[in-house]
Amino acid sequence: MTTQQQPLVEEEGVALQQRAEKLDRQDPLAHYRDHFIGTDTPLSYLDGNSLGRPLKRMPGDIAAFIREGWGGRLIRAWDEEWLDLPQAIGDQLGRAVLGAAPGQTIIADSTTVVLYKLIRAALAAVADPDRNELVLDTENFPTDRYLVEGIALEEGLTLRWIEADPAAGVTADQVREATGPRTAVVLLSQIAYRSGHLADLPAITAAVHDAGALVVWDLCHSAGSVEIDLDGAGVDFAAGCTYKYLNGGPGSPAFAYVNQRHLASLNQPIWGWMGRKDAFEMAKGYEPAAGIRGFLSGTPAILGMLAIRGTLDLIEEASMAAIRAKSEKLTAFAVEIFDAWLAPLGAELATPRSPGERGSHITVDHPGFTKATVASLWDDDVIPDFRSPRGIRIGLSPLSTSFQEVLQGMAAIRDRLQD
Repeated sequence: MTTQQQPLVEEEGVALQQRAEKLDRQDPLAHYRDHFIGTDTPLSYLDGNSLGRPLKRMPGDIAAFIREGWGGRLIRAWDEEWLDLPQAIGDQLGRAVLGAAPGQTIIADSTTVVLYKLIRAALAAVADPDRNELVLDTENFPTDRYLVEGIALEEGLTLRWIEADPAAGVTADQVREATGPRTAVVLLSQIAYRSGHLADLPAITAAVHDAGALVVWDLCHSAGSVEIDLDGAGVDFAAGCTYKYLNGGPGSPAFAYVNQRHLASLNQPIWGWMGRKDAFEMAKGYEPAAGIRGFLSGTPAILGMLAIRGTLDLIEEASMAAIRAKSEKLTAFAVEIFDAWLAPLGAELATPRSPGERGSHITVDHPGFTKATVASLWDDDVIPDFRSPRGIRIGLSPLSTSFQEVLQGMAAIRDRLQD
């Protein structure tokens, strides 16, 4: 760096610092940061889209559950609360986050298992032998791709791949081109896990329906970070995890959404005792429970879903509209820092520039970025994640991330590039 460049860089740093301080002062959601463990430390957490921070209320909630529910009520708690908890939390999730009326959302299994159930249920609902194609995109999350490949092999179906731009995502026009009279089911992610591209969920859903097919949406990177209206868009099926923006904790169970119009004829493939119409009858033969409860299979992970309730309470208090507004400001500030500090060092933005076209993360590519780069950042308490082959993904959770935290973390990334 020349002596002529040095003052310019220092001036940019001062200006960005002042911007971060001003944005934090003006942030109407800033006080929600105090609800999360670890936000009072100097650590810069830029991976909230992989695993959200825990709430400070959780140790007390879990202790009360162990002492009063599990320890106090023991087996009686199944009848008193636990049997209803998957749907009760599902209804709150639908109300607060998904734009879903009651009775259509349930907490059940891992995302992979839930997606398998949904795709197979969607195929059963189509019930047309001429519709033998599954449509998905080349940039979808690995689990989604692997599942569809496996199901196609099981059922003798054809895969039709949409070649998605790695720096963007799937468009409604691409879906129209890929679907037709042979399409059975389309599986897409609302937010591309690498680029952060936000798909046009209503337009794509309409395009799939125009082709006479059904759509399954993966909401893992959108639930809790963008506004969603599943009922309004007429979505057929959706799934998502709860450990990212919903702060459910590592391995917390996923959710399933099934539109009301499909529930009466629902035929999900993994029959288990908890999905039977009377789980404790222990009778011969499987008769599915009515409604969304029929989507359960085995015993629900009650302890694993406790943390979700705390975040849903905060979301209902803050509103998804306000959360989305902050998400757009956070990513816009991250792009502003990228332009000032990282682009001049040869980095590329692998994310749409318009805030309305991306979720709550950005990805920065550079030939020098490796797993070792991220490991060195982690050692210094700056926590983004690496996305092969040369990307650092910066995930910004609106309720727990400050603008100063973004600046601090990206300054460390700049320093690695300068070195």
